[in-house]
Amino acid sequence: MSDDNKKTTFSFQTEVGQLLDIVASSLYSNREVFLRELVSNASDACDKLRYAALTDTALSQGSEEMAITLEIDSKAKTLSVADNGIGMNHEDLLATLGTIAKSGTGAFLEALKAEEKDQVGLIGQFGVGFYSAFMVAERVDVLTRKAGEAESWFWSSDGKGEFTIEPGNRETCGTTVLLKIKKDAREFLEEIRVKHIIRTYSDHISFPVKLGDESLNSAAAIWVRPSKEITREQYTEFYHHTAHAFDEPWHVMHNQVEGAVNHTTLLFVPSTAPFDLFDAERKSHVKLYVNRVFISDTTKDLIPTYLRFLRGIVDSQDLSLNVSREMLQTDPMLAKIKTSITKKVLSELKKKAGKTPEDYAAFWGNFGAVLKEGLVEDPALRDRILEICRFASTENSALTTLSDYVSRCKDGQDAIYYIAGEDAAKIQQSPHLEGFRAKGVEVLLLSDQVDEFWLQHVTEFEDKPFKSITRGAADLDKIESETETDDDKDEADSAGLTALIASIKLELGDTVKDVRSSKRLTESPVCLIADEGDMDVNLERLLKKHGQLQQGMPRVLELNPNHQIIMKLAERANSDDAKSDDLLTDAAHLLLDQARIVEGEDPLEPVEFVRRMGSVMARAL
Repeated sequence: MSDDNKKTTFSFQTEVGQLLDIVASSLYSNREVFLRELVSNASDACDKLRYAALTDTALSQGSEEMAITLEIDSKAKTLSVADNGIGMNHEDLLATLGTIAKSGTGAFLEALKAEEKDQVGLIGQFGVGFYSAFMVAERVDVLTRKAGEAESWFWSSDGKGEFTIEPGNRETCGTTVLLKIKKDAREFLEEIRVKHIIRTYSDHISFPVKLGDESLNSAAAIWVRPSKEITREQYTEFYHHTAHAFDEPWHVMHNQVEGAVNHTTLLFVPSTAPFDLFDAERKSHVKLYVNRVFISDTTKDLIPTYLRFLRGIVDSQDLSLNVSREMLQTDPMLAKIKTSITKKVLSELKKKAGKTPEDYAAFWGNFGAVLKEGLVEDPALRDRILEICRFASTENSALTTLSDYVSRCKDGQDAIYYIAGEDAAKIQQSPHLEGFRAKGVEVLLLSDQVDEFWLQHVTEFEDKPFKSITRGAADLDKIESETETDDDKDEADSAGLTALIASIKLELGDTVKDVRSSKRLTESPVCLIADEGDMDVNLERLLKKHGQLQQGMPRVLELNPNHQIIMKLAERANSDDAKSDDLLTDAAHLLLDQARIVEGEDPLEPVEFVRRMGSVMARAL
């Protein structure tokens, strides 16, 4: 940072610098979207000033019309986008044009580097807004003055790692963004080209967008128009504007509700998951308007947190224009709007799930983990949410509903079985599933962190309790297998594991809670389970990961009585010299470590694990 006659030079945040390197090399095949982004930002600034002026008349612009003005200077090779909105001060410039305050930025940039240059999928999940200007500009200057403040500021950068801020000279509040256009982007200095872009992308902007004396857009709120008059393309462009997104909306919901509280909603479900979806703050991104006047884009009680993937607007005719954002949090009318919207969205999702299950599966892949939070947070609508929940299972590759799962239950099956873990691919390979697969018993595969928590609140469905297959006895005896014979049962019963179990218990001591014969294993020699009544294995793992649990409970080591390793060890354990058999001692620890490794955990003593493994291999050879 340097200081020269009040002109200060700053370095961009590291992530911004990396992003600009990508953006400046023409990330998009359609670079024209930069203009949509700048006009959209200008519109937001006007919205914010109009709201602020409701409670602070000193900020009022009097009779001056709020508008967005474009100017082209062909000789100077510049294009400017100006507004008379809220403006920015020095602090705002640093926070807004120097950093990206979004979690997941690093992961986004890594993925973006691997993205093909002509694809916009990932950028649509993140949105770069102002920085898109560097696709077409070799330098960007910003002159701005915040409403209610006397100082003006001038921001400037060539997008190559640094930017400067110095005092500026602007008589009124608002912001002007001036772009020095690159040689290969001179098309954006042509009036006919600029007019086409505005009419294509920004017709829905509710403030006039002017070029010279000509207004280029209709400047009418799109949501007040009948839905039959609005094209899919118009909906899509409004979604791009309000969500600052680049993807196509997966679903559009446009409704006018008349009743206890009159309101209009225009909501969109994105087709790609935004990068801030799992931010700790879990913010809503639906904007609240009152009689077409923007109020807030952070109203906490407008949309439930488990629907935070929604984008769009809600406009109410019955809320007061003078209501403060603090009062909104306890406004009973807002609570009624929230309930109405939530029920409508859940109803729409149910229709989509029934009509287009494959499309719905894509939605579920993006937002299912978020939607399931409602099973914990919204008991009143829990049944409705369960109806639209989908689950992976061992039955087939398609997702299933709970009702369909229950309809496929085997005779004698009195529970809904599930296995939970952090990795969907890994839990499908878990040895715990072997006995259930052999019996043809379907098991739900749950790999979202929220699964462990909603299962604490939803303990049964259609009179069948949920039961983890990694906790307690397998209870498979009551379920007849299509392939199992009496000979199989006799073989398992006569395995003679008593001596081996006693030997392993003696060697492992308190490291395990118990050692017993397994009815869930058919191929693997061992597995670890939580005892009945103890915390489930995956929940314990999650709590440890988040620092909420330091020490877990010892687990039960189950042995497969029909596995060759276990049978051979059982023979040695029943021999006369078993007490002096070092192999049995090493095997006890190796079996435990093998079970831990399958669970994704490390051996208890890595050095001893290697020694024991080497010793056993040497004997075998």
